[in-house]
Amino acid sequence: MKDILVTGGAGFVGSHCVLTLLEAGYKIVALDNLSNAICVDENQNSLPECLRRIEILTGKKLTAFYNVDLRDERAVMDVFARHEFDAVMHFAGLKAVGESSVKPLEYYENNVAGSLYLLKAMRKHGVKRLIFSSSATVYGVPKYLPLDENHSSGVSITNTYGRTKFVIEQMLRDLEASEKGWCMISLRYFNPIGAHESGEIGEDPQGVPNNLMPFISQVAIKRRPVLKVFGNDFKTKDGTGVRDYIHIMDLANGHTLALDKVMNDNNNSFSGFNIINLGTGQGHSVLEVIKAFENATGVKIPYEFTDRRPGDVDAMYADNQKAMKLLGWKPAYDIEAMCKHTWRWQSKNPKGYRI
Repeated sequence: MKDILVTGGAGFVGSHCVLTLLEAGYKIVALDNLSNAICVDENQNSLPECLRRIEILTGKKLTAFYNVDLRDERAVMDVFARHEFDAVMHFAGLKAVGESSVKPLEYYENNVAGSLYLLKAMRKHGVKRLIFSSSATVYGVPKYLPLDENHSSGVSITNTYGRTKFVIEQMLRDLEASEKGWCMISLRYFNPIGAHESGEIGEDPQGVPNNLMPFISQVAIKRRPVLKVFGNDFKTKDGTGVRDYIHIMDLANGHTLALDKVMNDNNNSFSGFNIINLGTGQGHSVLEVIKAFENATGVKIPYEFTDRRPGDVDAMYADNQKAMKLLGWKPAYDIEAMCKHTWRWQSKNPKGYRI
């Protein structure tokens, strides 16, 4: 078997997927620019701490790791020249919804331009299997719930992050239409939280967290004094936003199953460009998640309401029937397990991957 390239392999989602891919027997080359990852020995060309721990957890070594930014086209081409890849799993990119509305050009440069250079390298080297890490934000303001793959996309997107994901999906569609042989799955997933059950790897955002669960856990560990809840005037049962929270290991398993499909697509069921949701199919409000965390850990979370973030919708959760049918995937963890595993990670690593 040839190598699988995982871009953004040292990020939250990418690293957990590296773990499941190694466990599934794949050979992995990880690429990351370390914008949201830590190398403990401060050698920027050494293995990021999350990947070092993954090698210990799995008992398997990565083929290689490259500290490369996808916007560096020459460096990306060099990585492809060094290896023969069977497929690419593409996570690399900026992902904070609120921040994207403040820094739109940075998001287009990182997400869209980076993806462009990656696709050019794939085309040049004849690598035509791709699992793309997309987002439910491409659906925009929901016209109905739960959101299935037939819901319109690109029409009412409320933030720059979502628009960059939609533009990349359009690039994939156009590329597939222009050449035969491409086999692509765009996984539109919802809100990944939790951590590996061991507590050895988890979410370690640099700076102030942009997502709910790492903010909760940093308040719980007393790194931050109070949780800021963005808005209490949403059209939901308790006034706080409702989202489909999916355990990071369920998400990682979904990506691995998707790769299995494109690698063994003997009847061409996944030829061309395919869209599949990954979510639990159930929504939880911010206040419900806070309560679930308190119940699961026994730790009280002080919180205060603040202004809504630009681009946030009232509620969003998935119809996941297509993933169950086509991938044989089913979420295994509930919200309590997501909270327990988050707390296990954070309490074992109060400073994240920093020593």
